[in-house]
Amino acid sequence: MNENSQTLPCVMIPVCDRHLLLPNVSIAEVVDFNSTDAGASTPDWLVGFLDWRGLTLPVISYDAANGGSLTVPGDNRGRIIVLNTIGPDHNKAPFMALVTQGIPSQARLDESQLRKLDGETGPADLMLVDVEGEAAWIPNLEYLESLAVQAGN
Repeated sequence: MNENSQTLPCVMIPVCDRHLLLPNVSIAEVVDFNSTDAGASTPDWLVGFLDWRGLTLPVISYDAANGGSLTVPGDNRGRIIVLNTIGPDHNKAPFMALVTQGIPSQARLDESQLRKLDGETGPADLMLVDVEGEAAWIPNLEYLESLAVQAGN
């Protein structure tokens, strides 16, 4: 690796049939899966709510938000990642939560290790990339944040 190249600490987040790729700075905390039931008449993508540091955060299923089905993790595999929001509604919802299907893993990546791929993306996807031979999806955080705001109202 070139000494002048800059690496970005990232996290690979397992969801149902893919991995999401996010920079470390977007993640506030990873906690064990534990959320209250969303209740009746709620959107398909809403897993439930997480009590976190005095806040009640909606827990979003990336898979369901992207047009798939809601899958709640089993066998103590799942985690909830609490994300810092960056969108226009940051003051209303400074954090949101996503359910995972496993434990996120760390990666240090530089520009040469990422390549944009052509492929089908859903509303919760920003783009599909190749990370050293593995496909990963960069999530559309503004879309997911809009769902978190919707759930909080």
